[in-house]
Amino acid sequence: METESEPYVRLATLRQLHQVMADMNTARSLADTLQNVADGIVTGLGYELAAVNLVRPDGDLVVAALAGNSAAEALITGRVGSRASWDRRLNMGEAWGDLRFIPHTEGWVLDEDDVPQWYTEGPEPRFEDEWHPSDRLFAPMYTPGVQGGSGELIGVISVDRPRNGRRPGAWGREALQMYAFQAAIAISNARLRANMQRALVRLEREQQALRASEESFRQAFEYAPSGMAIAEMGGEQHGRILRTNDALCRLLGRPASAMRRYSFSDLVHPEDIGTLLRTSAEGGRAELRLGRRDGTYVWVSLRNSVVADAADGPRFLLTHVEEIEERKRRELQLAHRASHDSLTGLPNSAELRSRLSARLCQRPQSLPPGAAASLDAAYGGYGADHPAAYEASGHAFDFYAGPGPYDAFDHHVHTVAPEGETDDGTKGLAVLFCDLDGFKSINDRFGHNAGDAVLIEVAQRLTRGVRDGDTVARLGGDEFVVLADGLGMADAQDLAVRLRNEIIQPIRVDGRAMRVGASFGIGWAHCGMTADEVLKSADERMYVEKRSRPKQHRRAG
Repeated sequence: METESEPYVRLATLRQLHQVMADMNTARSLADTLQNVADGIVTGLGYELAAVNLVRPDGDLVVAALAGNSAAEALITGRVGSRASWDRRLNMGEAWGDLRFIPHTEGWVLDEDDVPQWYTEGPEPRFEDEWHPSDRLFAPMYTPGVQGGSGELIGVISVDRPRNGRRPGAWGREALQMYAFQAAIAISNARLRANMQRALVRLEREQQALRASEESFRQAFEYAPSGMAIAEMGGEQHGRILRTNDALCRLLGRPASAMRRYSFSDLVHPEDIGTLLRTSAEGGRAELRLGRRDGTYVWVSLRNSVVADAADGPRFLLTHVEEIEERKRRELQLAHRASHDSLTGLPNSAELRSRLSARLCQRPQSLPPGAAASLDAAYGGYGADHPAAYEASGHAFDFYAGPGPYDAFDHHVHTVAPEGETDDGTKGLAVLFCDLDGFKSINDRFGHNAGDAVLIEVAQRLTRGVRDGDTVARLGGDEFVVLADGLGMADAQDLAVRLRNEIIQPIRVDGRAMRVGASFGIGWAHCGMTADEVLKSADERMYVEKRSRPKQHRRAG
C-alpha cells in the first residue's frame, strides 16, 4: 500500500484492505486465522515482514505466525517471549494511538531481552521520516472491552520495513490500528469456534461412550443369566416394576407385560413381607420367597442398588434376583437334621429343650414365705413384683398399665401349673415322659432293625394321638416326651391313658406281631423352672408310675 494522505485514499487500496480483512474472518481454523492476519499485513498494508505474537495461557507470548520472510519464519516461529519483556516494550517508545513505535535511537536497550525478533539489513536513513532497519512498530490486540474500551491483551502484531521505506503516516497508522482491532475480533472468534468444535467433539465422544454404555447395560440386563428388574424408587409407586429381563420372567413364569402390573410387595410371600420392608433400598439384600404364576413360591436372593442419571434426576432401583431354591432346601435339611431325630423324624432332645425354654422365664410361679425379702435385696431394694426387679432378671417390659400393683407389666404370658393332686381347673403346660416297657427284649431277640421299626411305629402312634400344635420328641433310646399346652390335671391323665393304649397295640415287623408297653410320668412346666428341671420332674414321676405296676403287666400294659 502506497503512502497516501487523507482524504485522497485510492479506492483500490480500500478494496485491498477489505479483502484481507474478509480473508482473515473466513479462515477455517485458529491457525489459519493467525496466518491470514500475518499475510494480510504484508499483502494489504504494505509491510515487508509481519509477525503475530499470541498470548499463551501462562501469560507469555509465542510467535504464532509470520509472513514476508521464509528465513525469519523458520527461525523464530514458535519461539516464546516473556510477558515482562513485552510489557516493557509496550510501555516505552512513542504512542501512535494504540500503536507503539520504538525508534532505533531507543531500541538498543531492548537488544538483550528475550523477545524473538528478526533484524533486517539496509542502509542508514537519509531523510527524517525514512525507516531505519532497527526501528520497531507494535500493534497490540485486545479483546473488545465494555463501551468501546480495551479488554484483555490477546496478542501483539509486530511489523518491519514498509515497502516505501518510510515511517507510516496518519493513514497508515490508522489502517494498522484498525486492522489490529479487527484481527483481535477474528482471533477471538476463531478461538471461540475452536473451543466449540472441541466441545462438540468431546460431547460427541461422550454421547458415543454413553450410547455404548447404555447398550452394554441393556445387553447385560437383558441377557443376564439371573433375574434383573428396574423398579421405581420413592413416592406412591415405590417398588413398582418398570422393566424385567427374560430370566426373571422365566423364573416366575410371568410375561414381561404382566410383570409391569406388580410391585415386589405384590409378589413376595406373606410371611416375608417384613423381610422385604426391612431391606434397605441403598444396596439392601434379602432372602425371601417370590410367587410364581402357578401359585407356588421360589426362594430367591434379592439385592438392590440405586441408579440415578447424571443430573441427579429420577432414581430407580436396580434389583438383582437370584434363585437359591436348592441352597435353601439344603439349609432347611441341615437345620432339620440338627434339630430332629434321624430315625423317627421327631424333634430331638436339643429341639425339645429349646421349645420348652422358649415358654419359660425366670419368674417363679409363687413365692414361699420370706422369699419376697430375699428378692427385694437381690434386685437392689425393689420388690419381686416391681418392674425394675423383672428388668434386672432379664424380662422385657413396657410400662405399668394394670389396675393392681404392677399387673401386666410385660408382654410375656407366664406359664403356670396345676397345684396338688386334684384338678383345680388350672390349665398348664403338661410334660408327658414316656418310657417303653419290654423294648430291650425286642432288640435282643430280633435285632436292631426290628427295634428301629418298633420305635418308628411308636413315634407315629404318639404323633397321631396328640393335637395339632403339641410336640412329640424323642429323647433317645426308647424315651419319648410329649408337650401339650392348655391341659388340666384330668386332661393330662386322659391323654396319657389314650397314648398308652395306642402304644400297646400289636406292632407287625417282618410278619411278626410284637408288643411293647409304656410307662408315662406327667410333669408340669411353669416359669421359674429350667427345661432340665421340668424333664427331671416328669422322668421321676414316670419311674414312680412304672414301679407302681406289677412287673408282669408292664410290657403289655
